[in-house]
Amino acid sequence: MDYKDYYNVLGVERSASQEELKKKYRKLVAKYHPDRNPDNKKAEEKFKEIQEAYQVLKDPEKRKWYDKVGSNWKQYQQTGGDPDDFNWNQYQRQNPFGGQRSAGRGHSNFEDAFGGQGGQGGFSDFFETIFGGGFGGAQARGGQRFQQQQQNPFGGAQAGGNGALRSLDTKATLSISLEEVYEGTSKNVKIQGNRVKVTIPAGIESGKKLKLKGHGKKSRAQQGDLYLTIKIKDHPRYERSGNDLLVQHPVDFATLALGGETYVETLSGKVKLTIKSGTQGGAKFRLKGLGMPVKSTKTPEKTDRGNLIVEVTAKVPETLSQKQRKALEMFQEAEEK
Repeated sequence: MDYKDYYNVLGVERSASQEELKKKYRKLVAKYHPDRNPDNKKAEEKFKEIQEAYQVLKDPEKRKWYDKVGSNWKQYQQTGGDPDDFNWNQYQRQNPFGGQRSAGRGHSNFEDAFGGQGGQGGFSDFFETIFGGGFGGAQARGGQRFQQQQQNPFGGAQAGGNGALRSLDTKATLSISLEEVYEGTSKNVKIQGNRVKVTIPAGIESGKKLKLKGHGKKSRAQQGDLYLTIKIKDHPRYERSGNDLLVQHPVDFATLALGGETYVETLSGKVKLTIKSGTQGGAKFRLKGLGMPVKSTKTPEKTDRGNLIVEVTAKVPETLSQKQRKALEMFQEAEEK
């Protein structure tokens, strides 16, 4: 395991004051914040490093313990010791901040500690070893209790909670099609090197999370859970609005004017739609029960469905036969009289 230089992560001298640390932290967290760097894994990892470094250095007691560890590490290097042989576990035994993770303490991740601003994952192995798997919350030491609070630069103060231990829970995103949501499906996903079958319930909304218990990270005798966020791909024809589906359906001018029948393509096949004479482009028709599935509030074992909202648009032919042109010209002349 490598030594983590928290001073270098924040770009400050080891003699930096608390005010200097805070100022540098705010500048870096604003630069690497996930909201400003969407889908940027490097920025996400940097953001987590910054958070971890500041959590240690902003606390005088933890900073003092960290400096002691760093001093021992430096001395070991100067004596020519092999870095791979350095005994990090000695600090786990000596750790004054709560020792080994307690099974009775709750888990949290960066989102818990930083008000939903963190990325995936938790603290590094280095942090785990040196500080015993957690920070913040109320922890006993020498008869005193320390309560840490993280000031979130993007929206208020977030308390550390009950121990705020490094989370073993992991996150992932699974993209599925609208057709798969309409019917419900199952997917084989690779998790921690293993293939796991995930059942996707029909009608699930984009952004919803599925919890796969016991498929998170492992640490000693514990294993976290996987939270799978569902992302529904955009569809070329349909737009979802709650449990309803919206679709535009072109209808020729003659049918709109005279009335008639047209066939609408739905996710469950074609259905007939009757058009009244004089229907205007933009008119909407509600086809009941052809939308997304939803559990019935009255009878939970029953599945209801939303509606399909069909907006008709006027279909204008790109080319006209002589007969069609003549008929339209006659129509136009009759309109002008």
